[in-house]
Amino acid sequence: MTKKLAKRKASKLAKRVIACLDVRANDNGDLVVTKGDQYDVREHTKENEVRNLGKPVELAGQYYKDGADEVSFLNITGFRDFPLGDLPMLEVLRRTSENVFVPLTVGGGIRDFTDGNGRHYSSLEVASEYFRSGADKISIGSDAVYAAEEYLKTGVKTGKSSLEQISRVYGNQAVVVSIDPRRVYLVHPNDAEFKAVKVKNPGPNGEEYAWYQCTVNGGREGRPIGAYELAKAVEDLGAGEILLNCIDCDGQGKGFDIDLVELISDAVNIPVVASSGAGVVEHFSEVFNKTNASAALAAGIFHRKEVPVQAVKEHLLKEGIEVRI
Repeated sequence: MTKKLAKRKASKLAKRVIACLDVRANDNGDLVVTKGDQYDVREHTKENEVRNLGKPVELAGQYYKDGADEVSFLNITGFRDFPLGDLPMLEVLRRTSENVFVPLTVGGGIRDFTDGNGRHYSSLEVASEYFRSGADKISIGSDAVYAAEEYLKTGVKTGKSSLEQISRVYGNQAVVVSIDPRRVYLVHPNDAEFKAVKVKNPGPNGEEYAWYQCTVNGGREGRPIGAYELAKAVEDLGAGEILLNCIDCDGQGKGFDIDLVELISDAVNIPVVASSGAGVVEHFSEVFNKTNASAALAAGIFHRKEVPVQAVKEHLLKEGIEVRI
């Protein structure tokens, strides 16, 4: 970039571009960066192998050099029985933090658990280990959904959920809630008990409305709570940021779900990170121009070198959207 651009100082309102690395063990037990299509990370071949797009430490370092404002690790094998036994992921964080000097977020499996010997570990203990290993933020998914459901049912903040515990000790800014919703199309907005919106692209049977059903366990299980209701609840419980995914758009390269991002970013007072669906640089300017998203995240297009991080930032600058240089 030119020296003139390099001298620009970004305000606190500058939009962030985040690189996300979905990390899991492949069939040989090695940690790799993978990417799914609607959360399916296996190649559709006879071997059915886990899609391998590179090594996490090396890729994170490259994205830092390319200008990513943050790097997010999602440990998609984090649903194991013993999160603190996940030494390779902790090592990834340690090695990355030695050479990558932008905020690092890690998520996946951060919850209370009991190991095979009957020893109980709190989510706070698990999170503390990730923080000590170099994480700046912890991302909570399924556990936050359960906490929000309970809170909405009782109206009581127990202080015992992982979200509340970690937020209380490390501060709201250290806690991200990852929301994984699916569209549920409706003929009329009152056909569901959850907040519905009029969608710009009608459903398969011409439905003009949809609500966004939250899921848990990597998108495998739907829950009786909408993304709007969840976002409002987790803000009350202490979340400092929302990572807003969309299973329908994941890996499709057709753009972010603008209806969803607009709904959530208008509903809360904390930053919302738009995720799922970026395919070209124009998708980033679209989500920033049409919604109140504070950041936009991508994975596959960066890993496959289809769209470099730097190209996104240069495009946003040309469109008059402030970014960090």
